[in-house]
Amino acid sequence: MTTVSPFARSSVFDEPRLTGREQTIEEMYSVPESFLEIEVRNPQTHGFGRKMYTDYEIVCKLRHSLVRRRYSDFEAFRDILERESTRVNIPPLPGKVFTNRFSDEVIEARREGLERFLTIVAGHPLLQTGSKVLCAFLQDPAWDKAQWA
Repeated sequence: MTTVSPFARSSVFDEPRLTGREQTIEEMYSVPESFLEIEVRNPQTHGFGRKMYTDYEIVCKLRHSLVRRRYSDFEAFRDILERESTRVNIPPLPGKVFTNRFSDEVIEARREGLERFLTIVAGHPLLQTGSKVLCAFLQDPAWDKAQWA
């Protein structure tokens, strides 16, 4: 019989693994179950000529909130997050569009990109617990980027 010293180093790799099925790639890299369910929907275009812009409805299902934000609000929000959370890599927004920016296809592609951005940001544990601007952006209808400058 061999005895093991209580001071011997052990490795996680030395211990038997829990038996069970292997995780799939989708399960390993999917959004965690504890994330805020966020939907970006109902884009609306306002104004005329050079004053036209599109805003999007953000629904936070867990908090039962509904707000509208335009792309420039998302840009300001991302900049604020980067300044506020230096330890977190903030994902990029969908790119600026300079031609056909009010076509249905472009608006839908941007909506999907904004929803993906918010899902990643809202699902990050450090941002969920440490960001002051995250909840305000998702829930406050009177959110103003100037308050956070």
